[in-house]
Formats: sequence, structure tokens, C-alpha cells
Amino acid sequence: MAHTVLVADDDPEIRDVVGIYLRNEGYRVVEAEDGLQALEALGREDVDLIVLDVMMPRLDGIKACFKIREQSGIPIIMLSAKSEPIDKITGLTTGADDYVAKPFNPLELIARIKAQLRRQTLAGAAGKPADGTAIEIGELLIDQGRHLVTVKGKEVSLTPIEFSILMLLASHRGQVFNVEQIYKNVWKENKFCTDNTVMVHIRNIREKMEEHPREPRYIQTVWGVGYKVE
Repeated sequence: MAHTVLVADDDPEIRDVVGIYLRNEGYRVVEAEDGLQALEALGREDVDLIVLDVMMPRLDGIKACFKIREQSGIPIIMLSAKSEPIDKITGLTTGADDYVAKPFNPLELIARIKAQLRRQTLAGAAGKPADGTAIEIGELLIDQGRHLVTVKGKEVSLTPIEFSILMLLASHRGQVFNVEQIYKNVWKENKFCTDNTVMVHIRNIREKMEEHPREPRYIQTVWGVGYKVE
């Protein structure tokens, strides 16, 4: 069954172009002109991934992303005409999995969509334990089979990217991964840009999992090197 991609952008030309490329790849496409229409579409459609523009009328992409994350971990790729690092950090902090600056190459966007959908299907297969059993670290439980994370028995809602990062580190306890290694293992891309993408996702995971995010128990920072789970 074909994956369904929701494309939310107030520019009809962008929706048309992205829609054409997606349909040529065999995807089903649902369109929305703003954040409110995107939320309405999610309520009636079985959507596998969202391409969400930041600047939209009525309800912008940032606010829409916050609302979506309140109820779903569906992969979200943000689009924005702004390309400054702080804009990217803002998009990722809201819960987006990836960020593409306008103007963009449609083929690059399609590649990123495929990567997100593949990652969602594999449910964080990077570093998968041989027997596929759950990982327990103190009061943290990671059930890869059910794509479920709990701390003290309380479920923690992670996006696919966040889950993949946690699985990578937790299944290699004690091993330090630098940001480039995390990026290549999780995003499955050899191309690496020295930006704050990994750092922002790590911060998001800590905010969701840790009782005291500034003094994390699980994902430890090895200053000047990278991150690890003990």
C-alpha cells in the first residue's frame, strides 16, 4: 500500500511541484493550504509523513507542529524560506524531524521523505539488538518492537528521529558517538553539515525523558567528544 504524504504550504505552485514528484514515486498526496487545513486532514486521513511550511496564514507551521506533536510522532519535514541556523533550530525544537530551506531541489526533498519513511518503517533499526528484545537502563525501558519508551512506567513520546538516536546510544552502552557518527548512523546520509541538528534532537530527548534535563541520567555529554549512554 502506498504511503500517504500530507503537503501543507500556502503556495499552490510548491504544492503542485512537490505533489508531482511524490506521485511519480508512487506516493499518495494530500494537500493543505495552511496549518488548520493540515490538522483537519490529519483527522480524516491516514497520513504517514507531513511536509509542513513554516510561513502559512491562519495557523503557521511552527504552531501546527506543536499541536501535531501533542498527539502524534508522525515524521515532519519543515519547509522555510528562512535559512539562518536559528530558524532551523526553532523548527527542530518544535518537534520536526528534518528541515529544508527554500528554494529547494525537489529531488533532495523526495530523498529526505524516503529516508524518513524508511526510518519510520525500521523503527530505529540502527544498532538493533540481535534478539530484538527491550533494553532496560535503570528506570528507562526501550521496547524497539513496539517503538515504545517509558521512564518509571510512564510513556515518553519520541519522534522517529529521537527514538533512533536513543536506540543507537542505548544499544551501544558506554560507547561515545560524536555528532557526525550519530548523524550518519541515524539519518543514513554520508553528507554531513556541522550544524546543531543532532544537538537539538538530543536536547529534545532529554526534555522529554529526564526529570532534570540539565543534569541528565541517561544521555551523557562527553565534552569535546560526543554523547553516550552508560
